[in-house]
Amino acid sequence: MIYFFYGDEEFNISNEVKKLKNNLDPNFIEMSYKYYDNPKFPELIAAIKTQPMMFGKMLIEIDCLSYLVSKKSEDKSFDDNQLEQISEALDNISENLDLILCAKLPSDTTKKIDKRKKIFKIFSKHNPQEFSKIPAYKTAEFEAWIKQQAKSKNLSLTNDVISEFLIQVGTNLRLLDTELEKLKTYAGKKPVTKEMIREICVTNEDLFAFLDYLIVGNTAKALIEYQKLLTKKHPLEILSVLHTLLHGKIQIKAHSTKFSSDEIAKMLNMHPYRAKLEVQKLKNVSLKNLVKLKKNLTTAEFKIKSGQSNTDMEKEIEYAILQ
Repeated sequence: MIYFFYGDEEFNISNEVKKLKNNLDPNFIEMSYKYYDNPKFPELIAAIKTQPMMFGKMLIEIDCLSYLVSKKSEDKSFDDNQLEQISEALDNISENLDLILCAKLPSDTTKKIDKRKKIFKIFSKHNPQEFSKIPAYKTAEFEAWIKQQAKSKNLSLTNDVISEFLIQVGTNLRLLDTELEKLKTYAGKKPVTKEMIREICVTNEDLFAFLDYLIVGNTAKALIEYQKLLTKKHPLEILSVLHTLLHGKIQIKAHSTKFSSDEIAKMLNMHPYRAKLEVQKLKNVSLKNLVKLKKNLTTAEFKIKSGQSNTDMEKEIEYAILQ
């Protein structure tokens, strides 16, 4: 079976890949799953023609984004003869092989998948699924997604609880899923209530207040907000969300010198009113300082994950904040 997943909603694509990986025998995962990062033609053909051995079904994931982006400088093009061989190989894939052709557009890119390319048309013959980000203003779609995701985790959420959850946590699908996992552990077999959400889920207000204090240089109040966050969330989870929020602010600040808030909203898939507020908030904030803060947080994360930190992770993040 061949799957062609593409689009700019990285979490949903990763989730589909995860479901397919979960079907593999965990005892033989190292031999039954292979990943290739935009391989050159010989390796790509070899991967498609892989013959599974004695371990049952095999899954191969091929990151193929660079074949499909519209910028020529990033294009790994194939000649007509190579395209013909790729098409033939895909048409004759082994029945014991599942192949995922995966093109995840990063959230920080201006690249587009070029659907006019011959390689895109070849891939599109095999179960294509496009995963696009849900526009921030389409509340009903987010609520439907939360309902479906909660059901997959055997969580019981009423419509008013789902609305409360969305308002409190925000629209980042990966963060929403993480908070649903926390609710699953906390609630057990009980229905999730608004009180549970307020008690254990990190709020937009908490995170935004923390980052707002950080970017204007009010480290004293930022540290107070950080201590509040630590009562609800693991330091690395806080760091992950901070990276996402800070990256968005850097994009807004960088674009604000050339584009209007409405244009920025369209470019970054934001609600126009929110984009306008963000531009106003960042008016007196230096882009250089934003980049420096993100660099400090990235360094802290690297030290923590690589074991090079000389202190505990909470203090390592504090140090990054105070620099």
